[in-house]
Amino acid sequence: MINIDHTKAAYIFDGLTEGVLPNEAIKAIRSFLATENLYLSAIREIATKLENLNDEFKYEKDRNPIHQIITRVKSPKSVMDKLVRRDCDLSVESARENLNDIAGIRIICSYINDIYLIAELLTSQDDIELIRTTDYIKNPKLNGYRSLHLIVTVPVFLSEHMERIKVEIQIRTIAMDFWASLEHELAFKLSEGQTDAVVRELKDCADIINHIDMRMQKLYDITMPSISGDTRI
Repeated sequence: MINIDHTKAAYIFDGLTEGVLPNEAIKAIRSFLATENLYLSAIREIATKLENLNDEFKYEKDRNPIHQIITRVKSPKSVMDKLVRRDCDLSVESARENLNDIAGIRIICSYINDIYLIAELLTSQDDIELIRTTDYIKNPKLNGYRSLHLIVTVPVFLSEHMERIKVEIQIRTIAMDFWASLEHELAFKLSEGQTDAVVRELKDCADIINHIDMRMQKLYDITMPSISGDTRI
C-alpha cells in the first residue's frame, strides 16, 4: 500500500542537472526522496517488530494475534493537501513537524483483547516512544468508527546519524476494518438527500458489529481460557 516506488522515483530524478530543472527544484526533489526513505525505513522497523511478535506467539502459544499488517506512506499530493488544509508551509520540514500520519501502519486482529495486547507489547519496547493514544474503541466516533490509534516514534539509523520518525498505528479487529473500509467507500457516494439516513444506518451497523466482536471475544475466552487470560507472551 505504499504510494510511491522509491526506487523508480529516485531513478527518474537521478542525474538531473540545473540545465534540466532549476537547482532549487532539484534540491527539493532530492530532499523529498530522502525524507520518504526515512518514513519507509520507519515502517519497515515497526513492521518487523510486529512480525517478530506474531511469530513468537505462533511458536510459544500456537496462535497469531495479528491477522494482517498493512503499511502505507502518504503520496506527495496527500501530504501537500493536508498541509494546505492546516494552513502550514509547503515544505519537507513543515510536513515532518506538523503531520503525524505520513507513515501509517494498520494492524488487524481477530479479537478485541489482542488489540490492547499488541499495543502494550509494541509500546513497551525500549526504542519505541509513545507520543499519543486515542482510543476510538472505548470512545467511538459519532459515526460509529472504532479503532485504537497510536502515534509513536521509532529510531531510523543512517550511515552517520540516527533520526526518530513519527508513525501512526491503527489497530482494529477484522470486523472493525470491514466496517471502516465500506464506510470510507460509501462516504464518497452519499447524496445530500440520503446522508442523514445512511449515516444512521452506518452507525447502527457499527454498533451491531461491535456487539458481534464482544460476543466473539467471550466465545474465545470460554474456549481458550488459558491463552485469553494471558496479557503477555
